[in-house]
Amino acid sequence: MKTIKTILILTLGILLFNACESDLNVLPQDKISKDDFLSNGRYASEVVNSAYNQMLNFEMYSFAWIGMTSITSDDGDKGSSSGDAGTDKDKLDNLAFDPTLRSFNDIWKQRYSGIYRCNEGIYYLGQVNLESTLKARYIGELKFLRAMFYFDLVRCFGGVPVIADKIDFKNEELVNQVVYTRKIKAETYAQIEKDLNDAIAVLPAKYGSADVGRATKGAAQGLLSKVYLYQEKWSNAFSMAGNVIDSKQYNLLPNYADVWREVGENGQESLFEIQATLGKGVQGYTDVQSGRGTPDYGWGFNTPTVNLANAYESGDKRRAATIIFTGQILWDGFQTPTTGWTNPRYNYKAYQSRTAETWDDNKGETAKNVRLLKYSDVLLIRAESAFQIGNTAEALKQVNKIRTRAGLDTLTTVTLSQIYKERRLEMAMEHDRWFDIVRTGQGATAMSAVGQVFIVGKHELFPIPEEQITLSKGMLTQNPNY
Repeated sequence: MKTIKTILILTLGILLFNACESDLNVLPQDKISKDDFLSNGRYASEVVNSAYNQMLNFEMYSFAWIGMTSITSDDGDKGSSSGDAGTDKDKLDNLAFDPTLRSFNDIWKQRYSGIYRCNEGIYYLGQVNLESTLKARYIGELKFLRAMFYFDLVRCFGGVPVIADKIDFKNEELVNQVVYTRKIKAETYAQIEKDLNDAIAVLPAKYGSADVGRATKGAAQGLLSKVYLYQEKWSNAFSMAGNVIDSKQYNLLPNYADVWREVGENGQESLFEIQATLGKGVQGYTDVQSGRGTPDYGWGFNTPTVNLANAYESGDKRRAATIIFTGQILWDGFQTPTTGWTNPRYNYKAYQSRTAETWDDNKGETAKNVRLLKYSDVLLIRAESAFQIGNTAEALKQVNKIRTRAGLDTLTTVTLSQIYKERRLEMAMEHDRWFDIVRTGQGATAMSAVGQVFIVGKHELFPIPEEQITLSKGMLTQNPNY
């Protein structure tokens, strides 16, 4: 069930740093006054839901995110048609990063808009008259979401302003010190770790059917293991991934192809995903990546590269479940055209069936959930961190779980390069590849293989959006070499 998507849609007026305090208020003031809210907490769940709702926005986990996390990488090409730049997706594809590009500003603004919703929610929930366990859980959910939004920001931009409290925008000195001043990367990660540890302490292992899709303890543990991995805190990543495994709450789905289909939504392999329903989906996610041409299925962006298609071993089931090829019959019986589509390959994981899944002919907001954290990711985090601390037996064990599900022979020994390769193929087109080649130092080599020049010392980070630097009157500093 996808019940958390029946949420209050709250408008944020002007976003982020040029916003006034009232624009960022998350209380459902059209239904209830602040005093009434604090006295009975009847609408407390809607305050939390407003933060979940942020993830549905087109600029949040759709076009800009697809461009920055996949089209940039050796997994994805711009796609679409040669004359359609996709605003700036052609520049992202060619690693022509520029502070003026819209995608960078969209990601920055939308993440901070979500962070403000979390901050306001935490502030008001702290005062509300509400049963203590439920109050703690709601605050834990918001801290999980805040951590996830900051994790996106730190992976994209490095150290960023860390705002973890309700802000009085009339206090210019405070705004300058907090909102317009970047923290170093370690300080940003410290806030993420704190939020996730707080969330782990209060979130349940699972929910009843009415609340399926909300953040759980396992989701917070899984995200924290990933946060540790990115900081090369190998022992911590190993232990935290182990906590998820040992909880027995998760497992691999028997069929890899089901992971991104409706049948796999909120299933045993899912730690956290964006919940979508008809008319209230992740705006544009399916449409942006679906086949372009005749028949018209979508915009045709983010097409799998030849490099990715050729990276799979013979017999790897993940290839057919990841890439749509022209001239094939899809799982629901749809025949892709041999001619008429602009590109020869499309992202199968973004595909929503019109005949075998929930569908109302609205390509712009389908009912497709977007997976943000999966059990297979946790197994690969466990494998990589195990290898780094010298526990190759554990690394081999987890990699072989992944390979067995993929229909491949098990390995007798494992190298770090093999772990990286399994991670690429297991997570292909799932918005991790760019960050993975950056954090593992593979950027220059991987991008050279697809004809792009990765500049070491520059491309590890995206530029701070020029609009945000202008709004800060120059207080926000730019990343190196931009």
